[in-house]
Amino acid sequence: MPQQTIHFRIRPDGRVEEHVEGVLGSTCQQLTASVEARLGSVVTATPTADHYAAAARQEARQAAFIHRQP
Repeated sequence: MPQQTIHFRIRPDGRVEEHVEGVLGSTCQQLTASVEARLGSVVTATPTADHYAAAARQEARQAAFIHRQP
């Protein structure tokens, strides 16, 4: 199984960009659900083509922008 990695970029305006590598299909959503729940509401999520790839693929990526509600 490939290494699962989540990269976070915190923008100056407080938005958090999340990028997932090393997971297949909707597994990235399961992997990030608890982190996203703690950070705030997901404003947008943009699955890449790899998100829809068959299980034979080695990597899936998803970008999500998270906004913390006051």
